[in-house]
Amino acid sequence: MTAAKDPLLLEQQLCFALYRASRAMIRAYGPLLEPLGVTYPQYLVLLALWEEEGIPVKRLGEQLVLDSATLTPLLKRLEQRGIVERRRDGQDERVVRIFLTEGGRALRAQAKHIPGQLACRAGVDAASSRSMAQLARLREELTALSKVLEEGEADTEA
Repeated sequence: MTAAKDPLLLEQQLCFALYRASRAMIRAYGPLLEPLGVTYPQYLVLLALWEEEGIPVKRLGEQLVLDSATLTPLLKRLEQRGIVERRRDGQDERVVRIFLTEGGRALRAQAKHIPGQLACRAGVDAASSRSMAQLARLREELTALSKVLEEGEADTEA
C-alpha cells in the first residue's frame, strides 16, 4: 500500500498547476503577438472588441475580469497607438464605450493565424478533430471551475 501524498506539497496543488499553465500560456503568446505589436492583455481586449465593438468599459472589465486600475492604462496605451478610441455614450455621459479604429479592425486579419499556431505550440494537432475536442473539453472544464469558484466567492461576500 502506498502512503498518501501530503496534500500540502506544491505539486499537489491545483492552484499551482493552473498558475504554471497560465504563465506558460502567456509566454507562448509572446512571439505570436509581437508582430501585431500588442501584449497578451491587449490581445484579450482586442478579442472582446472583435466580438462586440462599442462595449462599455465597465462591461469589458467584467468580461475580462480586470479592475479599472488595470484596464484603464491598458486602454490608454491602445488608444495612444491608434487601435481603439474611447467615447462617451450619447445617452449617458457617465458611460464610456470602447470602439476599434480602422487599425484595430485591421489587426483582426493579422491575428487569424494565432489560435492555430498556439495550438501547435501546445502540442495540439489542429487538424485532428479528436485533439480539438480534447482542447475544447479542457477549456469547458476550466470555465466551469472558474464559475464555481466565482459563485463561491460571491456567496462568501453576501
